[in-house]
Amino acid sequence: MEPADLARLHAACFTLPRPWSEAEFTGLLQGAGAFLIARPEGFVLGRVVADEAELLTLAVDPVSRRQGHARALLAAFEAEAARRGATRAFLEVAFGNAPARALYAAAGWDEAGLRRGYYRAADGTVDDAVILSRSLVTDGANCY
Repeated sequence: MEPADLARLHAACFTLPRPWSEAEFTGLLQGAGAFLIARPEGFVLGRVVADEAELLTLAVDPVSRRQGHARALLAAFEAEAARRGATRAFLEVAFGNAPARALYAAAGWDEAGLRRGYYRAADGTVDDAVILSRSLVTDGANCY
C-alpha cells in the first residue's frame, strides 16, 4: 500500500481520532524504526525505538471487519516489533472505541494510563485516549 492508499483506508475507518493524510503517512513511514504491515483487508503501522514499540494505527476495511483481520494484524505487529528488539509495546485507543478496546484486551494488552480529552474531531467531539501496554517477551512456556 502506498501512502495515498493508507490515507483512503484510514479515512474510511476513523472520525475520532481524525483520519491521517497522505503526507502524514509519508512522513511516518520515513521515520526511524517505522514499519508497515499491509494486507488487502487492512494495515498496521508501528515503530520501534530502542526496546520499545509503538502501534501507531491499525485499520481494517469496514467491509472486512469481524473476520479476524485486526487480530491477525495485531499479532503481526507484535511479532515484527519483537523481531526488531522491542520488549514492550504501547498504543493509544479512544476510550469510546469499544470494539478496539475489546480486541486489545483479548490480546493481553493492559491499561497503563489515560489522556483526558486527547482526541478532538472536526465537529468538536472529544474523547479520552486510553494508553495500553503489553510485554513482548515470551517466557518460553509455550515453546515445544
